Amino acid sequence: MKSDNDLKATSLIGTPMRKVEGLDKSTGRALYTDDIALPGMLHGKILRSPHPHARIVSIDATAAEAMPGVHAVITGRDMPTRYGIIPWTPDEYPLCLDRVRYIGDGVAAVAAVDEDTALAALERIEVVYEELPAFLDPHEAWAADGSTPYIHEPKKEGWNGNVTKMVHLEFGEVEAGLDEADVVVEGEYFFEGTTHAPIEPHCAIGSWDGVGRLTVWSATQVPHYLHRELARVLEVDPASVRVLQPLVGGAFGGKSEPFDLEFCVAKLSMRTGRPVKILYTREEVFYSHRGRHPFHMRYRTGATRDGKLTSVDAQILLDGGAYASFGLVTTYYSGQLLCAPYAMPAYRFDSTRVYTNKPACGPKRGHGSVQPRFAFEVQVDKLAERVGLDPIDFRRRNFIGEHTRTVNELRVTSNGFLECLESVERASGWAEKFRRLPFGRGVGVAGSTYISGTNYPIYPNEMPQSAVQMQIDRSGRVAVFSGASEIGQGCDSVVAYIAAEELGVPLEWVRVLRGDTDFTPVDLGAYSSRVTFMLGNAAIDAATRLRRLVQEAVGEAWEVRPSEVLLADGHATWAPDTARRMPIAEAFNLAEARSGTLGATGWYNTPKDVHGEYRGGTIGASPAYSFTAHVAEVDVDVETGFVDVRKIWVAHDCGRALNPVLVEGQMEGSAYMGFAEALMEEHVFKGEEQGRAGLHHAPSLLDYRIPTSLDTPALESLIVESIDPEGPYGAKEAGEGPLHPSIPAIANAIYDAVGVRLDRLPFSPPNVWRALERAREAGSLGKPASPGAGRASAAGAHDADAPPPGVAEPASVEAVRGD
Repeated sequence: MKSDNDLKATSLIGTPMRKVEGLDKSTGRALYTDDIALPGMLHGKILRSPHPHARIVSIDATAAEAMPGVHAVITGRDMPTRYGIIPWTPDEYPLCLDRVRYIGDGVAAVAAVDEDTALAALERIEVVYEELPAFLDPHEAWAADGSTPYIHEPKKEGWNGNVTKMVHLEFGEVEAGLDEADVVVEGEYFFEGTTHAPIEPHCAIGSWDGVGRLTVWSATQVPHYLHRELARVLEVDPASVRVLQPLVGGAFGGKSEPFDLEFCVAKLSMRTGRPVKILYTREEVFYSHRGRHPFHMRYRTGATRDGKLTSVDAQILLDGGAYASFGLVTTYYSGQLLCAPYAMPAYRFDSTRVYTNKPACGPKRGHGSVQPRFAFEVQVDKLAERVGLDPIDFRRRNFIGEHTRTVNELRVTSNGFLECLESVERASGWAEKFRRLPFGRGVGVAGSTYISGTNYPIYPNEMPQSAVQMQIDRSGRVAVFSGASEIGQGCDSVVAYIAAEELGVPLEWVRVLRGDTDFTPVDLGAYSSRVTFMLGNAAIDAATRLRRLVQEAVGEAWEVRPSEVLLADGHATWAPDTARRMPIAEAFNLAEARSGTLGATGWYNTPKDVHGEYRGGTIGASPAYSFTAHVAEVDVDVETGFVDVRKIWVAHDCGRALNPVLVEGQMEGSAYMGFAEALMEEHVFKGEEQGRAGLHHAPSLLDYRIPTSLDTPALESLIVESIDPEGPYGAKEAGEGPLHPSIPAIANAIYDAVGVRLDRLPFSPPNVWRALERAREAGSLGKPASPGAGRASAAGAHDADAPPPGVAEPASVEAVRGD
């Protein structure tokens, strides 16, 4: 549902504005979940498994329960109902019932007078385990034959219980397209798992009032889904459950489903009659995970001599960890979201997600599509080189266009990808740098697309995906009741901007009340970059209804047409003669006298004609797609393998920038996170040969490497506005799409610098050094030649304009067929 003036001239929208909660955060006034202390509150802790895979033979909590200061102990038998964010794959218990499936799986929980007593009580709980063989390698999990216990029971006889989901989809004649191609590039790629590393750990407080009402405060991204699962698992009437979401100190996808602590605080409070808080330690955050899946990928990609794609074939194995989480969706996203911004005549993907005895993977910023985008954009660069084209030119030739459909039948509306390419090409000085910089320095380019929200809710229903209530006070103050999840991305600010814009009040007069399922309408949560598009349209819908009431009242008083009444800058003004005006509060009072108390609801639901009619066709469908292009410039030290990313130019088609400052912040944050995954991050676990199989290598912010401000490259944001016909004021997403191209742009820049393809993440000094040594031994270390020319050796690479010809291809997992 859209306002009739979404594309009108605006006074606030499109200008730099403050975040409405920014001052509270910067001064320390903002309250997070762990800041809340309720009278009589107890503290909880969760006992976690020391084994990656084991049966629970017995649990004896007698000694713990007898300790002074301990008020309750619960186990899996107190909450014997499975849950899961995806309704078709519930495979977790709040506490393990009969089996643990990774080191860190929750087994029992304690509520005590303080954390020290709770921790001491955990040591008094006796658990007898029967250890089982652990599957730590996804290939071994996939090949399992049932001779050792599967991680989960097979859904049908003869099935592999280690397989979460298999997807096979084919569009067009893939093999024929490969046969007809003049050049086929085949490559194998590995994307290592990474985690979110938000500043704020998970925290939850449960309070049972003794007469049937349950209140849970949580640092969650999805209050509505948490509300549903709490009611279902704890067998409480949903009308008696209230979820409050204080401000969240970062999430990036890591808090977008229910977790054990939320069920435990609720159950412990129901058991004790007192509020109970559980705060994860940093180590628990790492083990709770739900981060980026490790992907093993193999691509075959064909093109004609003139640089047009003919066919793409992908085989992907996803390492999902111990539980399904969002895995069903991730398996589809691994293939469905690859089909733009380039036109593909034929496309096929086979994706399989398997369970392993490690913490469950889930959605991390750019869910499911960052990994294949890395592989595919490197494939595109390899094809461009084989056909002798500049990689930017190759991408231009394959541009899918706008107001069209992808090969897998997803609807594309606005598309500013060509403008993105042009922006980074110009800003980076691409023409003067590509294949022309000294040996050891290079530039690389990559592009991508991402959804502006999932077209369908996680559980099937026909109700709105987002809604707001808006109310006008006689003073001129505007209150917005929003169910959206503010996790730092600025959704509270967006609805405030819209209310101020549509109703003509100063931004300071708008109050946003959100994060309370008792008093706000449903919004499905902060995931899949859905909030600006969906909540924004809902806010415009509500504000437009109120604006019309005010225009009608003022028009009646002035005896002019309502459409001639403008609301802006704290006044109602007559458009033909702007000297005729009245204060906005006076206009609101006229409207209230005419129409009664001023309040309105607004809502948004997605269109239904945006996808193909095939199984899985709805997954990946979105009302709009953003588009992005990056250029990265790097220095590679060939003696140490150290890669210095000097700068990343980020051009992002966000439809329309409602607040350019917030959009630039999201673009830079996304590019930073992509850079971090490219060079540093590894969420890895010890294997059998290392002892303590399944134990996390680095479960702390001291040991898990992420960039500091000193490590971060210069970032330049280039906003592209394609004005989407269905977005609020033309806006699309800006919070996840700008991450995707960072990684392949850096990989392609490294190749431009030293002629070595890196098809395995991360590009850490040891990994890069080993690749350089292999290339040196093969005699292929050197500056690549300009498109269509020969190739420079390391010895003569500084003279990039006159490279010696005839040097072999670099070491890479790549097979090439062509003339």
